[in-house]
Amino acid sequence: MECSETSTKQKSTSRTPYYFQQNDIDLLFGKLARDTRAKRRILYQLPTGGGKTLIFSEIAKRYIEQYQKKVVVLTHRTELCAQTTRALKESGVVNKVINSKVKRIPKKDLFHCFVAMVETLNNRIDEGMINTNEVGLIIVDEAHHNSFQKLLDRFENATVIGVTATPFSSDVNLPMNGFYEELVVGAPIAQLINEGFLAKPKYHGYDVELNSLQTGSNGDFTINTSDMLFGSDAMLDLLLQAYEAHALKKKTLIFNNGILTSRRVLEVFEAAGYPIRHLDNKTSSAEREEILKWYRKTKGAILTSVSILTTGFDEPKTQVVILYRATTSITLYHQMVGRGARRLPKKATFTLVDLGNNADRFGNWDAEIDWQHVFENPDIYHESMKHTVSNIRQIDPEMRKRFPNSLETSFDMLAAYQALIAADEKPKNAIRDSIRQHASMCLENSENTTEALQLVEYLHAEINIRIREYAKCLGNVTKNYREWLQEDYLNRLQQMIRRLKGKLAG
Repeated sequence: MECSETSTKQKSTSRTPYYFQQNDIDLLFGKLARDTRAKRRILYQLPTGGGKTLIFSEIAKRYIEQYQKKVVVLTHRTELCAQTTRALKESGVVNKVINSKVKRIPKKDLFHCFVAMVETLNNRIDEGMINTNEVGLIIVDEAHHNSFQKLLDRFENATVIGVTATPFSSDVNLPMNGFYEELVVGAPIAQLINEGFLAKPKYHGYDVELNSLQTGSNGDFTINTSDMLFGSDAMLDLLLQAYEAHALKKKTLIFNNGILTSRRVLEVFEAAGYPIRHLDNKTSSAEREEILKWYRKTKGAILTSVSILTTGFDEPKTQVVILYRATTSITLYHQMVGRGARRLPKKATFTLVDLGNNADRFGNWDAEIDWQHVFENPDIYHESMKHTVSNIRQIDPEMRKRFPNSLETSFDMLAAYQALIAADEKPKNAIRDSIRQHASMCLENSENTTEALQLVEYLHAEINIRIREYAKCLGNVTKNYREWLQEDYLNRLQQMIRRLKGKLAG
């Protein structure tokens, strides 16, 4: 991955920037020229697919030519390192990748630009390989990670430009406006679609019950609870149906939260006879390269993956993106959807299949977002997301394990009660409808009547919750009446299971 050239001579082979890219290049460089303070910190936002790498490569080229100072581009993944060094070379910027293989930089190699991952660069500075005082500009790719402050503080004379599609840090303790002085907002997604620079998504959403998901310390849904839900037979059946309805024979990316789920997706699609491969962060570099080559060359190829293709991957011919996961990260949402948004002469649209209710949390991918407001008020956005996630009433994961063949395990008693009143029907039928759903769950996950009745034992806590919600709808209800309602519910549930099982057997 090292640059083989040892000259500072620059020969540009890049294409001419589009008008909106050129406008932003001029705007950003103008800010650098007007304010030459050390440690000037500017954040730049542009949607995925808008050409952020080309823009900061042109800025690096101009900066070196005008100020004759060194530039460092920071990335956080190997794939981004390779992508960045290529883009810089295409802009005429001779650069060197600082990776684990680079142990020294000969003085005759007069590079003005370095590309490095954070930890590697930190080590090379400690070893005296990089003179931080000679660096005048640092460009931080995927700046929303916002975890580079300590390293950036070591460059006392450097201005910093961070670039990102989503200027929002998922860490409430590290807001973007706590490090960057101002935000420069680029063209919005809708504009880039309307002007033919990005493909327009054709959205197909499925209302998936997520109440068995739990959030972890990072604020996103945990891998274990995601695997339990999305690795279930019922969800995998829904995924296959969604693929056959909206993506059949099209080049498709499937994004998962856990490796277990992705491998189950692989098994199901292979069994159905579809061309599919799996990738995760444990896949070796050689195998990853071979799989990506296969995906690019194979017509109708399907690639199921975990946390490996959200950044540093670009296959414009991708026709379908399937979100087979839920996330609380707007950055991840935009990165996943953006993998399908590359525009080609014969590709004006792409298909987006959402099996994690993600658009309910974030809005459609091409919806307008006031990024300036988000940047200035990150606490408001954090609270909004927290409220959205907290509205998903948690169901015991054990329940999901006991009822893997049921897509729905929850029931909104208040909504059912109000709907019956609005339809001029008996509101007590809300209890009837709840019992029917519980009976279906028991029947869907058992082989015979005995097994179905045994599953009722795992519903007691949920039945208790539903009865309390029903009692609230009624108003003043005594404890004895609630207890009678619960006992009657259980009796009617067992009777319905026997009756429905008998009909199925007959």
